[in-house]
Amino acid sequence: MKTISTDTTERHAQLASAINDAAAIGKDELLGAIDLGSNSFHLAIARLDHGEVRKVASMSEKVQLAAGLDENNVLSEEAILRGLDCLHRFAQLVTEVNPDRLRIVATNALRKAVNAQEFVRRANQILPKPIEIIAGREEARLIYLGVSHSNASTDTRLVIDIGGGSTEFIIGQGFDPIETESLQMGCVSYTKKFFADGKITEEAFAAAAKHTQTELLTIAKRYKKVGWDNAIGSSGTIKAANLVLKELGFGGESVTLDGLLKLKKHLIKLGSIDKIDFEGVKAHRQAVFPAGVAELLEIMQVLQIDELGYSDGALREGVMYDMLGRLNQEDVRDRSVTALAERYSVDAKQAGRVMNRAARLFDEVKSVLGLSADSADLLRRTANLYEIGLAISHSNYQRHTAYLLEHSDIAGFSQVEQAMMAQIALHHRRKLKSDGLKIAENLGGRKLAYLCLLLRLAVQSSLSRTTKASPISLSVLSEEHWQVTVGAGLHEELIAEQLRLDAPNFAKWGVSLSVATL
Repeated sequence: MKTISTDTTERHAQLASAINDAAAIGKDELLGAIDLGSNSFHLAIARLDHGEVRKVASMSEKVQLAAGLDENNVLSEEAILRGLDCLHRFAQLVTEVNPDRLRIVATNALRKAVNAQEFVRRANQILPKPIEIIAGREEARLIYLGVSHSNASTDTRLVIDIGGGSTEFIIGQGFDPIETESLQMGCVSYTKKFFADGKITEEAFAAAAKHTQTELLTIAKRYKKVGWDNAIGSSGTIKAANLVLKELGFGGESVTLDGLLKLKKHLIKLGSIDKIDFEGVKAHRQAVFPAGVAELLEIMQVLQIDELGYSDGALREGVMYDMLGRLNQEDVRDRSVTALAERYSVDAKQAGRVMNRAARLFDEVKSVLGLSADSADLLRRTANLYEIGLAISHSNYQRHTAYLLEHSDIAGFSQVEQAMMAQIALHHRRKLKSDGLKIAENLGGRKLAYLCLLLRLAVQSSLSRTTKASPISLSVLSEEHWQVTVGAGLHEELIAEQLRLDAPNFAKWGVSLSVATL
């Protein structure tokens, strides 16, 4: 069993006390965010104060998931256990937070890990809320949200966040991101590649610089063309660099290019990671500090940044502000759905007809099938987008729709949410197969299979593409026996016949479908 240090135990007790005090004031006002980073896991708990997020407790632990990835991106059992051990402690601290007001996001290490779902499965047994693995650009969007709310400004800003396995670059103005990118470079991965022997050399810095230059080729020209008024950094690497520059007398309130060049020489003179002993570098960041400095130095040189400010707000704060938007009916996911529908020239009237029909069916059976409000939102959003694949080809367009939903960068959605939407859209037409059921159930359980079937009923009864089409109602006699009743209206018999012809497909997914007419 892993031994927990006295300092960690005391810190845990202090945080628990602060959280309990905040909960006593107003438990319903608490928000929580857990960030499963490639280098460290972070917990933040805040309370709402006149619409603003005020942090009441935070905790970080070195886990270094990225260091546990082998050459095939398989996450080691040792790294998995380090992560689970940390989450056991975090879980004890979020008991006062309503699960509906808690989000747990995972970033680059779990995006890359081929066995990420094994970690997620075991972690979800510990945590009160499922983990969301978010895409790189979604991570960038949330980081910008956290920075922009923590450092209000109307300037156009470049935000840089160096993580353990990826680095996010965002240009934005106010609270709105303009450009978002996530590049495959970070302090943990750079440590493994260039500083693995623990030596700090000119050659290691040069190799890290060359790799950074290569990565930045994909964005440098475009970002410089957009431009920015000032640059600001967030998260541990930039915070540590800022503190060390002050400590050594190489900087003031911000990170400067001149200061970093001096810090590089100082680190090379030290010669070894073991000799790093700065107040501004926590013990768990000591090993990755030179790699982080090497990356940051080259970023500033390539992007021609002379001075970089620092923001305490980052991903965790962004997650909470995004969650606050959802609670206030300002969900970015709905804006994303609208934008995606417009981009692919979706027939808005048909999408609306199918959405309304699917919503009525959902309301009729939600209690019997145990479906939640989150399921309703998932079905509604997919119904709005089920035809986006037509922009590619009419033949098998459901497959194109599914691909676009799963692999596009869609602001606000986790990778699992996008994958579930893809499954719902994929199965709204053509033959249903047993292996498709297995995929859907492995992803979202039996409830996801029900959502697939509900959209299928809504689409199959709306093929005439008119609001005058006969309405349908649904009764769930049992989870294995559904009955559809086709009401009086246009194409009544055709709709009933279409649904009867589809009954064998439902049977393959374990549902006996009977069809009646009034």
